[in-house]
Amino acid sequence: MRGSIDNEIQGLYQQLIDAWNKRDAQGMAGLFSEQGVQIGFDGSKVVGKAEILAHVKPIFESHPTAPFVTKVKSIRPLGTDVAILHAIAGMIPPGKTDIEPSVNAHQTLVAVKKHENWQIELFQNTPAQFHGRPELVEQMTDELRLLL
Repeated sequence: MRGSIDNEIQGLYQQLIDAWNKRDAQGMAGLFSEQGVQIGFDGSKVVGKAEILAHVKPIFESHPTAPFVTKVKSIRPLGTDVAILHAIAGMIPPGKTDIEPSVNAHQTLVAVKKHENWQIELFQNTPAQFHGRPELVEQMTDELRLLL
């Protein structure tokens, strides 16, 4: 049972990352519950599918967004229908071939199963700048580079 939940949550998270990497705003928004919350790298908070779509679509239309390189660090069920995922993420800027350490992040996803489908209740993308601890930035970047 536990492995099944882990696989389902990992799959939901991967769909979210794939939608970002494909610059698919509709695909991203569709993964959230009706009241799902997205908190972006800059602290922007949007609630619900419509708001998430309205927030993300212009970003994709007007900015050459960098794709994510991610590594899931843990998935923890909080019951049979709720789970939390923690991942680390880096980004490769357009035209570059390496991860840009200044935009490394911790990502947290809280998922809830409703009507047999997992939906995102919260996705938070928090900068991992490790102020005054450059060795931690380097360690995270090196861990992500292994995925390239």
